[in-house]
Amino acid sequence: MPTDPEPSVASSDDAGWGELLAPGLRAPLAMVSLGIGLHAFNAFLAATALPFAVSELGGAQWLPWSSTLYLTGSIVAGASTAGFKARFGMRLALVLATLVFLLGSTMAGLAGTMGGVIFGRLLQGLSEGAVLALCYMLISTFFPQRLMARVFGIEAAVWAVSAFGGPVLAGLVTEAISWRAAFLINIPAGLVFLLLAVLTLGSGQENGDLGAGAGSVPAGRLTLLIFGLVMLLATNLTTLDLARHTMIGLAFVAFLLFATVDRQSLQPILPSGAFSITSPVGLGLWLVLLMPLCQAASGVYLVYALKHVWNMGPLTASAIGALTAVSWSLVAVTSAHVSTASARKWLIMTGVLMETCGLGGIALAISHGSLPGLMLALVMTGAAFGLAWAAINQMVLVASSDEDRDRSSALLPTLQSFGYGMGAALAGLVANQAGFSSTASSDVIGKAVASSFLFGFAVMLVAVVIAFGLMRRLRALQ
Repeated sequence: MPTDPEPSVASSDDAGWGELLAPGLRAPLAMVSLGIGLHAFNAFLAATALPFAVSELGGAQWLPWSSTLYLTGSIVAGASTAGFKARFGMRLALVLATLVFLLGSTMAGLAGTMGGVIFGRLLQGLSEGAVLALCYMLISTFFPQRLMARVFGIEAAVWAVSAFGGPVLAGLVTEAISWRAAFLINIPAGLVFLLLAVLTLGSGQENGDLGAGAGSVPAGRLTLLIFGLVMLLATNLTTLDLARHTMIGLAFVAFLLFATVDRQSLQPILPSGAFSITSPVGLGLWLVLLMPLCQAASGVYLVYALKHVWNMGPLTASAIGALTAVSWSLVAVTSAHVSTASARKWLIMTGVLMETCGLGGIALAISHGSLPGLMLALVMTGAAFGLAWAAINQMVLVASSDEDRDRSSALLPTLQSFGYGMGAALAGLVANQAGFSSTASSDVIGKAVASSFLFGFAVMLVAVVIAFGLMRRLRALQ
């Protein structure tokens, strides 16, 4: 690992946007942008459609399951993608993942029960986790370090378009047709991506080492992760305190066993020093985990709260629900030109502090019924991600050793998904404990949802301490 976590990034001041269109970079940039765009659009479409699917099919208590199992699929796929790519190559991996995505979208759109929707979402998660991890691999494989900030800026623009267009499109389609159409609209987009994957990548594009163990799926370790997440989800199905505490304990034991076994594996999922408190990579990965974990309640309950507390329709609720993503993307685009290590440290610290304040503001706004306060807090939370997220990702990638960079590239979106999945399960536990149900009054729903955001605020205080530790570590290495 280099002693300076950002040895050559400072030279990115000299990197022009036009360089991304140079021969050999155009096709990878298009693939990365389309893959991330497909993931982003579907995320916003689903967040808008699911509360209205619940209104037709019932099962409000299954909302955390829909989010967490979707993200569990993303985790399983993302953790297996480095080996899968090494075995089959980039093009075949993308083709197979897109076919699974098309199947999952079809099943969710045609489902007659919430169980069918959840299974379709699980398949979508499997496919999107693989596509997202492969796109991150394309970034670290094809683009020099001095262009990475520009690439992340382009992807932020993709998220900005998706953040605005996804909810608006979902709201319009849901109001004009039904929530089912919001899932089925993924099919033509997926077919376009499938065609581009076939046309732009070679049949053996970027195969890695096919030696012993390459391409294998770490089934035992992934089982531990899945077991832990399911245990957290299952706490929502019992009213017995002893059972809940036992399930939470089993979940965290499973996560610790995963990390222990992975360190001893010849084909680890985690890069060296992952979650160490003495290295920039380890501390950075903690932030990649905790920032989405603390904000995960938004994806589960925000549109539902807007619908039931403020009596909003699909279009209005989806537009307000998108404020976080829109502000994230717009701030990320404007901060993409930041190239110095010292400036990036400032972005990380400021972003972590802003998310903490934003989550506390969301909890207060919902509990007091203040829509303007809620909108302001949502914008603040999104801006926090826009400031910090690309800087954290770039710092982790550059600080990783050459042999770990592929694992780090695949781990970043996978860990983000794990954070959202774990956060959704924990938010569901907190909300259900506070009285959330499909038959609860609007006042109870508001207080329950506010409690889930207050939980995120409390955990973000830990992230603040970690961010300060990261700043000290980076200064010590300079």
